[in-house]
Amino acid sequence: MPAAASGQHGTIDTTPHTYHLADTPGKREELIALLSKQLSFCFDTETTGIDPNNSELVGMSFAFAPHEAWYVPMPENYKEAMDVVRSFKPLLEDKKIEKIGQNMKFDMAILQWYDIQVKGPLFDTMLAHYLIQPDMRHNMDALSEIYLHYKPVPIEKLIGKKGSQQLSMRTVDMETIKEYAAEDADVTWQLKQLFEPMLQEIGVRDLFDTIEIPLIPVLASMEKEGVRIDSEVLRDYSVELDGEIKRIEQSIYQDAGTTFNIASPKQLGDILYERLKIVENPKQTSKTKQYSTAEDVLAKLERKHPVIGKILEYRSLTKLKSTYVDVLPTLVGPRDGRVHTSYNQAVAATGRLSSNNPNLQNIPIRTEKGREIRKAFIPRKDDFTLLSADYSQIELRIIAHLSGDRSMISDFMSGHDIHASTASKIYGVAMDQITREQRRNAKAVNFGLAYGMSAFGLSERMNIPKKEASEIIRQYFEQYPGIRTYMEKTISFAKSHGYVETVMKRRRYLKDINSGNATVRGFAERNAINAPIQGTAADMIKIAMIRIFREFEQRNLKSRMILQVHDELVFDVFLPELEEVKNIVRTGMQDALKLNVPVVVDMNIGNNWLEAH
Repeated sequence: MPAAASGQHGTIDTTPHTYHLADTPGKREELIALLSKQLSFCFDTETTGIDPNNSELVGMSFAFAPHEAWYVPMPENYKEAMDVVRSFKPLLEDKKIEKIGQNMKFDMAILQWYDIQVKGPLFDTMLAHYLIQPDMRHNMDALSEIYLHYKPVPIEKLIGKKGSQQLSMRTVDMETIKEYAAEDADVTWQLKQLFEPMLQEIGVRDLFDTIEIPLIPVLASMEKEGVRIDSEVLRDYSVELDGEIKRIEQSIYQDAGTTFNIASPKQLGDILYERLKIVENPKQTSKTKQYSTAEDVLAKLERKHPVIGKILEYRSLTKLKSTYVDVLPTLVGPRDGRVHTSYNQAVAATGRLSSNNPNLQNIPIRTEKGREIRKAFIPRKDDFTLLSADYSQIELRIIAHLSGDRSMISDFMSGHDIHASTASKIYGVAMDQITREQRRNAKAVNFGLAYGMSAFGLSERMNIPKKEASEIIRQYFEQYPGIRTYMEKTISFAKSHGYVETVMKRRRYLKDINSGNATVRGFAERNAINAPIQGTAADMIKIAMIRIFREFEQRNLKSRMILQVHDELVFDVFLPELEEVKNIVRTGMQDALKLNVPVVVDMNIGNNWLEAH
């Protein structure tokens, strides 16, 4: 869309366009006939809300050329709307016609409730841009302003700002919603024309076609399935946590010699630094003139006073209770009694999936109290069970593959406990003589170096002098020289190219890699080392998900893939299909990417997610 004038953005008022209203059976037939002749078209849905599992269609818009689009309004009655949508079913399920959209997972998820499975080649402008510029914003309005110099009508103009006062799209008059919805399809069509050659240019078209696009129906299906939650388990656990929190609260007051608001950083800072004087000459933050009570600050001071450990535990339990235990039962869907998380495909620059409402990635698994939450995730029926499949130490295996380090490859090939083997090498002790502490330190080094950790970082994490940490790292690189070479080569590549890549050519741009500021540059260098490792792990599990999903579909199984959390997949398995599902999952995960070390998948089943993990 041309800008209205130099330096200005075009708008719907300044740009010539033709947007049609297809509001009668005759007009809809004409539109369907037109669309059927196209090799590709763009479509978009307007809905009553942003949760596809709890929203209804208000209308659909279509475009297949710039500056022209159609809007099809839907009746408010669900059955009548079904009749209108049904006339578009052959078109939307036509495998020969390419469908274009922005965040198509949402549109596909909505249409599933209207008995439509969108088929054919797909092109998602949000995902295309995510691969072109992972660190930028990918929403349509921002993309339109940046690439088309055109400012679309903001949704707030139609229904007001987010919040309780926001109106429904159903309340908007027909002319306004027609212009708004048709514009969305028009803009998305034009963005596609720009992004398609860009994908080719930077070499990510294959990643787009083989991973990101085929993953859309997989995630849409998982979101629709949801997971059954035992709200009773959570209610009981909430009561238990409440008692535990009150007990710790009293113990903190006892240590402090007074009562105060533990949740107030100011009051807590005054107690710790002025009343208990846990450190000499404490510093105050320059902005707020308060003492820092941040998690990382307190963790370093834990040995200074017994109250600090209690404060950290208090925070952990109150967060657990308020973020998950009390919230999960409120997220149970009214249609099917399950919790439906939403997976974000275009958020993490590394390629990892994230989730929200609820955020499953952040359910704590390192603490016993955090793990308990998993008890509430249960199979859909009595003749189903939960199966958890987890990649074992996948990032370390990817490091071995990328670096080609002979010593680490040999450790994995011989099936040794990698952390014990590392400890044996850096401490010069036989494997059967390794202490738990030495193994723990080796594990910290193995995983720490994958994130570009320095000697200072290692000394902080392991609570040892910096000199000792430096010696451990020196020994480590002596034993695994290929890993040091890989790290040096990766940073050097990043400095000359401005980005790094995964095995599947996913790029992570590092604008600060040549910064004159050592701290900023150091952060970019750590990202340069980590992004190919974490990104390859992300690509790997996505490939596995696509293969497993397709296999389930082809075999017409009742079992379903329901959750993805980091390196773990969870399945709701029909018991008679258990052995078949295990074989599909193991093969799908192990063969997703060929590494030059064995890929190990750990599997467990249980009556809840905790048992299955």
